[in-house]
Amino acid sequence: MSPHGETTMSKLIQKTTLTLAAAEEIALAAEAEAKKNGWNVSIAIVDEAGRLMYFRRMDGSTNASVEIALAKAAHSANYRRDTQYHEALLKQGNLVILGLPSTVPLEGGLRLIHEGTVIGAIGVSGVQANEDGLIAKAGAAQLGLAPE
Repeated sequence: MSPHGETTMSKLIQKTTLTLAAAEEIALAAEAEAKKNGWNVSIAIVDEAGRLMYFRRMDGSTNASVEIALAKAAHSANYRRDTQYHEALLKQGNLVILGLPSTVPLEGGLRLIHEGTVIGAIGVSGVQANEDGLIAKAGAAQLGLAPE
C-alpha cells in the first residue's frame, strides 16, 4: 500500500481493446459495403494509439488509397475525432487545420467507440470521400462501435 492508502490496483485502469478478430470483422463488413456498391477501396483498422491492426486492399484500388486509408484511421484514433470533423472546419475556412500534424481532413476516418471511449478507428480510401465515409460507417456498425 502507498503512503496515500492506495493499492497498486487502484492506480491502474482497465480498458477495452480491439482484438484481431474484431478488427477483421469490422474490415470485412466495410468491404461488403464497398462490394455492394462496386467500389474498390483500401480499409485500415487501428487500435486506440493509431497503430495498424488489420488491413485490406481490394483488387483494383488505387496505390494512393493504401497510405490515405492508414492516415485517416490514425487521424481518427489520435485526435479522437472523425476525419469529417476536421474536413468541416476546413470547409468553413479554418486553415489552421492544414498545420495540424498528421491530419487528413477528408471523410472516411471514423472512431470506433465502446462505452464512450475511443478504442480504435477505421480508415477507408479509394472512392469519393463521402463514399469512403459510408463504407467506414458500415464497418463500425458491424459491432455497434460507430460514433453517435
